[in-house]
Amino acid sequence: MADVTELDSNTAHETHGERIEDIDISQEMEGSFLEYAYSVIYSRALPDARDGLKPVQRRILYMMTDMGLRPDKGHVKSARVVGEVMGKLHPHGDSSIYDALVRLAQGFAMRLPLIDGHGNFGSLDDGPAASRYTEARLAGAALGMTESLDEDVVDFVPNYDNQIMQPDVLPSAVPNLLVNGASGIAVGMATNLAPHNLIEVVEGAKHLLYHPEATVEDLMEFIPGPDLPGGGTIVGLDGVKDAYRTGRGAFRTRAKVSIEQLTARRTGLVVTELPYLVGPERVIEKIKQGVDAKKLSGITDVVDLTDRKNGLKLVITLKTGFSPDAVLAQLYRYTPLEDSFSINSVALVDGQPQTLGLREMLRVFLDHRLSVITRRSEFRLRKRKDRLHLVEGLLIAILDIDEVIQVIRTSDDADEARKRLMQVFDLSEAQSEYILELRLRRLTKFSRVELEAERDELQAEIERLLEILGSKERLRDVVAQELDAASAAYGTPRRTLLTGAIAKPARSTVSADELQVADTPCTVMLSATGRALRVDRDPEALDTPRGTSRATKHGAVSARVDTTVRGEIGAILSDGTLHRFTPVDLPLVPAASIAFSAGVRLNEYLGLTDKKLKVVGVVPLDTETPVGVFTTQGVVKRVILTDLPARPSFEVITLKPQDSVVAAFLAPDETEFAAVSNDAQLLRFAASAVRPQGRAAGGMAGMKLGLGAKILFATAIEADAEANVVTVAESSDENALIGTGGASGKISAWSEFPAKGRATGGVRAQRFLKGESGLTAAWVGTGQPRALSTDGTARKLPETMSKRDGSGSPLEGSVTYIGETP
Repeated sequence: MADVTELDSNTAHETHGERIEDIDISQEMEGSFLEYAYSVIYSRALPDARDGLKPVQRRILYMMTDMGLRPDKGHVKSARVVGEVMGKLHPHGDSSIYDALVRLAQGFAMRLPLIDGHGNFGSLDDGPAASRYTEARLAGAALGMTESLDEDVVDFVPNYDNQIMQPDVLPSAVPNLLVNGASGIAVGMATNLAPHNLIEVVEGAKHLLYHPEATVEDLMEFIPGPDLPGGGTIVGLDGVKDAYRTGRGAFRTRAKVSIEQLTARRTGLVVTELPYLVGPERVIEKIKQGVDAKKLSGITDVVDLTDRKNGLKLVITLKTGFSPDAVLAQLYRYTPLEDSFSINSVALVDGQPQTLGLREMLRVFLDHRLSVITRRSEFRLRKRKDRLHLVEGLLIAILDIDEVIQVIRTSDDADEARKRLMQVFDLSEAQSEYILELRLRRLTKFSRVELEAERDELQAEIERLLEILGSKERLRDVVAQELDAASAAYGTPRRTLLTGAIAKPARSTVSADELQVADTPCTVMLSATGRALRVDRDPEALDTPRGTSRATKHGAVSARVDTTVRGEIGAILSDGTLHRFTPVDLPLVPAASIAFSAGVRLNEYLGLTDKKLKVVGVVPLDTETPVGVFTTQGVVKRVILTDLPARPSFEVITLKPQDSVVAAFLAPDETEFAAVSNDAQLLRFAASAVRPQGRAAGGMAGMKLGLGAKILFATAIEADAEANVVTVAESSDENALIGTGGASGKISAWSEFPAKGRATGGVRAQRFLKGESGLTAAWVGTGQPRALSTDGTARKLPETMSKRDGSGSPLEGSVTYIGETP
């Protein structure tokens, strides 16, 4: 038997002129796998928490910026972009680059597309055309991602062959990680983030910027939940809250479906919005499979009427005699009309993968923006100082130009001329060199004026930059201003409706009765900012006084109605129309902790498309108590809502031109009207002085207004009630007390205001301070008042009572809304 010689691992020997190295295969596999895993995690699958981009996406945007493919330029072939990226920055194959480019251009995948695509970039059911057939350029939002790249705002690193430098991260004036979300599968980990609304994310980021101690609950006042590109409805926010706290959670999304009368004898379900990344063909296929398998019944046909002009539209025709609610419940159960989304917020932070909650993601982004603004300011400061140095030298030369020319002419060479200029005029080497390169046309008197103006401008700019670099508050202001600019330029209204959880039927065969939510007593509340929710009430507590509500965390109530879950109530709009609705789908919150962040905007709930319309009040439709209506021009009306038409909406007052409804509320005979105008006049008169009129009537004179004045607030108060009057005025005076925002407010007793007759001018409710021109907010009520700023931040009101016509006390900031604490 031949001798067998065992070789130690990692030893080398030569055989027939070849070098053979013996290694341990387990060590080699372990090392190679770790290198592969590291590459996938850090260079392919996970986004950076600062700009929310994966490396291939970042390289695409950077290369397109370098190619000059701005939104105001023409499109170029996608293949050209792919070739440039692959050849210079990303040597991993054209298919991966093109797939990433396509996603950046797909409006159904990205809440804020970063690439403007021309051609077939695919749909939810079909892939895109080849790169040689499509064209691309940067979208407007991409400019915010790459802005100031040439001002040393981020670090640059070498490309794969050390020939070209590329940014390690983009400046990203847009909080892209939250706005567009991300998805990716690495080795041993994955990421999946839902898109959000840019306007809401910016407001949340600004709040955290100025309030570093803000909690997740505070941030959800501004970022209530994801905002998906295709719209739809998010059912239940518990999973969203978990994800915002821990980085992991799940929520359910539902299609937007309406029940419509297709013909005189046919009812159908019309789908206009689908869950995130669900295509219509997939839904149709699942419906057909469900019908064939006898899981779905009551469906006769499904037609896809989707087109470019009208958008998504699926029409599901129902059989006669089937309940649309029952069929819809089956569709939610067995088809993608209801889908789930799991959030796993994993991103790279300082080169390490981390699971981030909402607060952590915003914090990383804000720290990045603070660093970008700081580095940009330092860069600009250096440039401005260098330019000012040259301009000052040039001004010296122009003042003594004859002597400068003499020095240059008598010098043997440029080096000697430079040294003599430095000696004679006490100039630096840079200034002397710049003067030697001076053109004769710069010697005119006008050029001197231009240089002096440039010097002054540079000095002012340097002072501004030093102020930014020397003050953390000023630096935060710049970050907030640029976030506001991005929000204004690229932000769009919310598309996804957020609602409370809706129970899912436990069986596949359920009747319409079993599907209905129990018709229990509840209270519908409308916040001063326009959000609505419902609170279940104990049947024995139907007559609980208004002032006995339990404590709340957020928001202020402007109106409330006691009703039942399936009861019908009316929302009166600023255009004088009443819209019927039932509160069955309003978010349900516990009475002990009412937070309007969990509510839904009532305008969206009613399906209003006109953004100018405002809900001014909600009233019951099952009462004969008159409803009081006040308009901005001082018109008042009482109308009894009986014998109402069957239409979903109708007028309750005929308005004069340029007039609008400002308030609507129940107004029994024994109450008194309270109306406050923006010139600080309050009128109190008996509601019985206004006789009830029909719906078509235009009302009668309620309050006599001064020139240019309008009604700011109106309500009905019991004559002997212990109510309070709250008024807030705001000043435009630049000399207003620092820290108050120029706002002043006061609280007075309702009893101090004398009752007057209808159509009179009222009495003064607040004496204006210097610079104050009118009231910005007012409220009269029996409960505890609460003041809010435009973004919903609570403002502290004065603790002491003031005289009826006294002046206000300084407030900590401006006040836009005043309501009652629930």
